[in-house]
Amino acid sequence: MKRLILTLLCLLLLSLGNVASAEDYIMSPGDKLMITVTGYDEYSSKPGAMDTAYVVRPDGKLSFPLIGTIDTTGKTVQDFTSELAYKLSEYLVDPDVSVNIIQLGTTRVFVLGEVNKPGMYELTKSHRMLDAIGAANGFTKDAAKKRVYLVHYGDTKTEQATKLNLNDYLTKADSSQNVVLKEGDCLYLTSNGRFSFNTDLLPWISAWYMFDRIHNDK
Repeated sequence: MKRLILTLLCLLLLSLGNVASAEDYIMSPGDKLMITVTGYDEYSSKPGAMDTAYVVRPDGKLSFPLIGTIDTTGKTVQDFTSELAYKLSEYLVDPDVSVNIIQLGTTRVFVLGEVNKPGMYELTKSHRMLDAIGAANGFTKDAAKKRVYLVHYGDTKTEQATKLNLNDYLTKADSSQNVVLKEGDCLYLTSNGRFSFNTDLLPWISAWYMFDRIHNDK
């Protein structure tokens, strides 16, 4: 019975993995924003005009008049709005700022190893570990949920891999394990047997990154 309950819990969490509230959404490169500064049309996006939208750059930063660049990395829309208003207050009196995402950016990640559909996925709305596993149709019965490895794009050394414990998230609600993924990240679910980073994971990463570079060069 305990195993059945855990299985049902896992399926429920994975089914909800791609659903994020506006409050929880972490901003992503490619997001297009309609920013309104009340009383200052010259700094505001025009409703319905996509070409006046502010766009988050691939490096996670956004350029805005008067204040220059703002880093959106790890920020929710509310966090970003508060910071923008604070920075504008150095130039404007009590600026009234509103920010709405009119088009979501996507984060491309690789999900490999003990998942039902290994491959590259474009995540929207939410870009966390569980979203990536859900996009890959969940983990297999052989997955070692206590040994999930995250490798950031370009980092292929053993000491640079981050070990995550999916089991702690599923059974203890340890949200620190459900990390936000960045563009090009590779998530690898190991099997219950022995695991070697260099022989089991590194060839997968190298092959996928090579494919990705060839694809982007076309």
